[in-house]
Amino acid sequence: MPSVTRDGVTIDYAVDGDPDGPTVLLLEGLGYGRWMWRWLAEALADDYEVLRPDNRGTGDSDVPEGPYTAAGMAADAAAVLDDRGADAVHVCGASMGGMIAQELALADDRVASLTLLCTSPGGDDAAPTPPAVQEHIFSAPEDADPRERIRYLMEPAVSDGFYEREPELVDRIVDWRLAGDATPTGREAQAAAVAAFDASDRLDDLSLPTLVLHGTADRVLPVENADLLAELLPHAEVELFEGGPHLFFIEERERVNDRIRTFLGEVA
Repeated sequence: MPSVTRDGVTIDYAVDGDPDGPTVLLLEGLGYGRWMWRWLAEALADDYEVLRPDNRGTGDSDVPEGPYTAAGMAADAAAVLDDRGADAVHVCGASMGGMIAQELALADDRVASLTLLCTSPGGDDAAPTPPAVQEHIFSAPEDADPRERIRYLMEPAVSDGFYEREPELVDRIVDWRLAGDATPTGREAQAAAVAAFDASDRLDDLSLPTLVLHGTADRVLPVENADLLAELLPHAEVELFEGGPHLFFIEERERVNDRIRTFLGEVA
């Protein structure tokens, strides 16, 4: 896999799809490795060049001392674009990745469109993660083995019954997370970036087309944040997924991927 070094930190990234097509950059959420975009990358591969970096602290990228910032991780993403020679890019980010995407769009005029999934603009008006959910996603039982720990930490991000509906997929996700997610140090440093993020008073500077997708049953970043993004972004279109959890783009991957493909087909 290719990599690029910025300020002494090496960022590893995957390249999928058509190198002659428009470039799409996929940015993952807090603690998650680039595996989480495997379905969307496959759906886009026929028509687009797809870049999937591991955020600092994650997977094959370096794990520098934290705390990190969303702006700093956006600069890492810009270094990936520089390394790839991209002169225009369509950016898709989920959760923390959506925060990084907002910072990248504010800092880099190569960003031609935004797709923001299950994310927030930050700031005083944003709906925060409820305290009980916050505790759950960061505090697994001490006696849990590594696989049990991942399943426990992920519970608030999926819908009730998902583990029973797709047990084989859940087992594969656990494998991918064990192999490619952030280290505990990296996850803690990324969490600091999420806690400090606030783009709410800057988003009206963005005139690019934006698609906001969010599940109505998101327990991690409540759906009210989608409406707030729509208020703050001049050209945002919002589509809600009824009953969708935080990881709705995995549970409803075919529908989500089709919607993103349609949007990119309109703007790319």
